[in-house]
Amino acid sequence: MMINVNKVMQAMFLYYSGDPRRIQHFIKVHSYAKIIGEMEQLDNNTQEMLEVTAVIHDIGIKVSEEKYNSSAGNYQQIEGPAVAKKMLTELGYSKEFIDRSCYLIAHHHTYKDIDGIDYQILVEADFLVNIYEEEIAQDKIAAIRDKIFRTQSGILLLNNIYKNI
Repeated sequence: MMINVNKVMQAMFLYYSGDPRRIQHFIKVHSYAKIIGEMEQLDNNTQEMLEVTAVIHDIGIKVSEEKYNSSAGNYQQIEGPAVAKKMLTELGYSKEFIDRSCYLIAHHHTYKDIDGIDYQILVEADFLVNIYEEEIAQDKIAAIRDKIFRTQSGILLLNNIYKNI
């Protein structure tokens, strides 16, 4: 069942109301995920999974900061799925869709055993944004590319954005 990704965005704007940093982050990750997914010619269902999950991938940060006083990736992975499940259920997504999205949220900071193109592209899109937002040094970007990136499109974007690696 195709549901407009903008409905998920609107729900996330409300969820992160007053937190422009988090909103800017998920918009950028979504944009890169959408671009890479389209360049990689994903089927419609995988593209929707990727885009929706890119929007909500960091949904666990708010609870993590309240509960652990930290936004660390491991806490996001623990807390995010329950919040995402509630939101996606309210938006009318199927159990199968929600289960996969929650799995991706629970693993988006885990870079081994990546088990699908949706997972791979989500990780790449998040890295494209985090490299910039966290001001990662040029000498580390090539190592990230070589260790993490697998899609031709993600590699192309990384190489073009960060030219001197």
